[in-house]
Parts: sequence; structure tokens; C-alpha cells
Amino acid sequence: MRADDLIRPALHRGQLALSEYESKKLLSLYGIPVTKEKLSRSPDEAVSAAADLGFVVGLKVSSPKLIHKSELGCIELNLRSEGDVRKAYDRIINSVELEIEGVLVQEMVPGQRELVVGLIRDPQFGPCVMLGIGGMMTEVFEDTAFRMAPIGKIEAKDMSEELRFKAMLGAFRGQKPVDMDMLCHTLIAVGQIGLELEMVSEIDINPMIITPEGRVVAVDALVLLRKDIK
Repeated sequence: MRADDLIRPALHRGQLALSEYESKKLLSLYGIPVTKEKLSRSPDEAVSAAADLGFVVGLKVSSPKLIHKSELGCIELNLRSEGDVRKAYDRIINSVELEIEGVLVQEMVPGQRELVVGLIRDPQFGPCVMLGIGGMMTEVFEDTAFRMAPIGKIEAKDMSEELRFKAMLGAFRGQKPVDMDMLCHTLIAVGQIGLELEMVSEIDINPMIITPEGRVVAVDALVLLRKDIK
């Protein structure tokens, strides 16, 4: 699969964004680590997906028209049995009135350290890469660093050093330091997407969890598309 295979059909359908499922597929094409997940369109498919992934799992609505899933109650986490998955699937389906592509069954990624990684297009500087403290505290701490794309490993490391809460990237409460090589690769890859895919307007990876072993994993992602390019 190529990036065009995801983006051009979405633009043809009039989408202003890729769904979470599509967004993560795009990120994975660039080697950015994402959650293991499967798209289901029935309770039976959701149960089968959960069995394949292994419990514990989470369920989320996947739709290009749905951006703030948690605020609309479209997420169920820490599901530990087939019965939990069936109940969660039914509740989620009944909670949304818009058209969806299905329900994502997703592995639960352990870790309390959360980052946000993103891309914006500045009118003056073009595509810019962003790194910051993520999760629910993104807007509270406003602890971010930016660089114009393209960036290399030196620039990516410098971004991490600029964060006021950079200590969380090191060994933290018995957990290993972040895999800096993979974090740098992620930042570099996001910049590549901005340079290579003019149809992409913004990228928001939030949260990107740092696991206790130091891995980084994109747990949620959104790719916005440009309306002025077809």
C-alpha cells in the first residue's frame, strides 16, 4: 500500500480527515510505531479481533467525521472478556449517529508517560514538526518544541532537550528511558510526511505513550487533509 492509496480516495469521498484507522496506516508506512488493532463491523468480528490481539483491549469508533471520540463517549477501555467486548461494541454503536467505518479493537498499551507529536503547515515556514508533553495535559502544560522540516537526528534530539518536563524521557520511577532512536525516527518521519505529501494539512499523534520498557507507540492519531488540493 502507498500513501496515495489512502489519501486520494479519502479526498475523492470529500473527507476532511483520515479516520484513526487510516491515519495509523499512513504513519506505519513511514515506520512510525502504532498500536496493534483491527477494524470490526459486528460484535462477532470485534470478539474475534480481541481474541487475536489478546485481552486486555480497548474499543473505539473509527470515522473520518469523528475527531474528539473521548468527549462523545465513543471509547471503552480495559475490556477483559468476550462479554465485555460485546457490551462495549453495542453501547458504542448506539452512542453515535454519524456514518462510521467500524469499531477499532485495539491493544492496551501500558505506560503513564505521554507525548504529543504533530505536524503543522506554517504560512511562512511550511511544514513544521512538533514534540510536546501529551495526553490530557497537553493544553495545561503547553510544553512543546517545533522545528521546520526536514529535520535530522540532531534536531530531533534538540527538540526533546527543549521540553521543560524532559526528565520524563529518562529513567523514571523504575521505568526505562525512552528509546531515543525511535522517538527521533518518529519526528523525522513526520517531517518527511509533511514534505512529501502536500495533501496532508496537519498530523496529531496524541497520546504517543512511552512504555515502561522505553518504547514509543502512537495510541491515537489524526491526519487532517487540505481542501485546496485534490
